[in-house]
Amino acid sequence: MNKVINVCLSLLMLFLLTGCWNSKDIQTMAYVTGLGLDYQNGKYITYVQVLNFSNIAKTEGMELGSTVPNWIGRGEGKTMTESFNAIYTSSQIRVFWGHLKAIVCTENLLKRADRIKEAYDMINRYREVRYNVLIYGTKVPLRDIFTQKSILNLSPLDTVMYSPTQIYAQRSFIPPIYGYKCVAHLNEPGSESIIPSISIVDNKWTVDYKDKPMLRINGAYFLSDQQLRGWLKESDLAGYRWLQKKLQRSALQIIDDNNQAIAALVLVRPKPEIIPIVQNGTPFFRISVNVKAFIEELTADITEKELEIRAAKAVKEEIWTTYKKGLATQADVFQLSQALYRNYPKVWNAERQEQAFFLNESSLKQIDVKVHLLHTGKYKGRIE
Repeated sequence: MNKVINVCLSLLMLFLLTGCWNSKDIQTMAYVTGLGLDYQNGKYITYVQVLNFSNIAKTEGMELGSTVPNWIGRGEGKTMTESFNAIYTSSQIRVFWGHLKAIVCTENLLKRADRIKEAYDMINRYREVRYNVLIYGTKVPLRDIFTQKSILNLSPLDTVMYSPTQIYAQRSFIPPIYGYKCVAHLNEPGSESIIPSISIVDNKWTVDYKDKPMLRINGAYFLSDQQLRGWLKESDLAGYRWLQKKLQRSALQIIDDNNQAIAALVLVRPKPEIIPIVQNGTPFFRISVNVKAFIEELTADITEKELEIRAAKAVKEEIWTTYKKGLATQADVFQLSQALYRNYPKVWNAERQEQAFFLNESSLKQIDVKVHLLHTGKYKGRIE
């Protein structure tokens, strides 16, 4: 009798075992890697770039450089949730958000900074989405951005949009930024949120004789006080790079008095400092930059000391030019207002009560730059 009872209990327990009915095959899911956000006529318009393992994985029999199509979904709604649901209605398979790596916002959305916070709030409430998602702005239609291929027809993940640190390590200019930092700057008093802008360049690469468009970072948007201050192109932001503590390497052309190039230096590891000064209740600022350099190209005879002096002068001119470009759009490129807020909050509050943007040309009182030449490269060895 005990044996019969044990057998019956064992059979009953089999019905309580969980199965794999709810499992999903990884090859039958759509992995969202890029998200585009637009806002028009009171509605959110979203684009998703969807990749599958065939877009990313490299197998032994796969032909290197073979073209892989980009799949792009589009949704529209009065809220972000509604626009996402519009994508789900025709996606055919499950959409997975755990591999979202980049968000691209149009100028229409950036003009409403409150919409950025609203959109980011919704995205981060979804558990599949991670916090370290890159954010960009663009003047280009979102569909054109997401249809671009990488060099050698590699995976779209091997582009500057998804892997900006690789390019930044070789040419430091405009640093990438994560979405959570963008929102943090928007909420921080005296802080400016700087969003890199992504575009498409047509005439830099060719496949044989056919032009091959490529993605590139062409400038940056500046937001503060819940509004878009403006956009500056990359050449206008040449001085911005020297105040980046994480700058790894950036080239600088040295020009003589006849406007002829005499040398090319690579500047590394700058040590910038912003010093707010209050005189008679009026705030002023001093910028100090100490940076190391080495020679990459030399086309004229010049002493080490003169080369350092000319390099320091060039860096100083770039910082001053970028500062004036920022003033034209009421953008605090160097975060001077934040330095004042942290050191003299009462002065900052007094200035803000009079006008939201209180910087002018006389606010930047002094720029000190020192360049220390480390070596001449492997051609002549180290400079003593």
